[in-house]
Amino acid sequence: MKMTAVKMKNILIEKLQNPERSFQWDKEKDTLRIINDKTGKGITVTLSGIIANWETGKEKAIEEVVYYVNEGLSVMGETHSLQGNEKNILPVIRSASFPQESKEGVPFLFDSHTAETRIYYALDLGKTYRLIDEQIIHKEGWEKERIREIARFNVRSLSVSLKEDQVAGNVFYFMNTNDGYDASRILNSSWLDAIKSEISGTMALAVPHQDVLIIADIRNQTGYDILAQMAMSFFASGHVPITALSFLYEDGELEPIFILGKNQPQENNTNK
Repeated sequence: MKMTAVKMKNILIEKLQNPERSFQWDKEKDTLRIINDKTGKGITVTLSGIIANWETGKEKAIEEVVYYVNEGLSVMGETHSLQGNEKNILPVIRSASFPQESKEGVPFLFDSHTAETRIYYALDLGKTYRLIDEQIIHKEGWEKERIREIARFNVRSLSVSLKEDQVAGNVFYFMNTNDGYDASRILNSSWLDAIKSEISGTMALAVPHQDVLIIADIRNQTGYDILAQMAMSFFASGHVPITALSFLYEDGELEPIFILGKNQPQENNTNK
């Protein structure tokens, strides 16, 4: 059976049906928004990414989305405090096109990262999280820099075990714990520097979606092509896509690069 956006939309609506929910399908953007009518808050999912996961995972891919939406909606509208939850404040990487404010128009706390990415801040709630916005910051009287410092400290405490794969003479390392912060490990500069000291080729990274970080030891030109293919594949299948571009890591800096098959990668001159 060929899965289409209409079929996937109908499947999700059936599985997420609830008297207190409504649904908005945006055919042009290929998204489905599930709204809690009591709170007016909702979650938007991209159908193309779910379909890509369904091609390999079938029913499991749908179950993951249903779980993610149900858990997310269950905590929306609840009151959460930063005070006493400092250990649960973490940075999250998002694309440069990610919204700068909530659906209610409240600005999120975020910082520039690269030309392709931004750093947002989240309060981890166990099975889901809430992005930290101006409203909760003002309500609790916190300084923004305090949140940034806590988040930077906490990201360094996350586990950093990697899986290794060798392809065509190149070495690729994968962080894929599915804790929601795999891409966030790219902010652990001391860890990245330690890895770079052990890499014999050129160090490159990719954060195609929030639940994967790829680190590559590029030892020949084929390695660039392989990394680009990996990043695009993960980007297309992620629940929260970030960027299909890869980055060179040099002197503690990330340079977005365009990999033009079989050719030397070119730096993205729009980067900071």
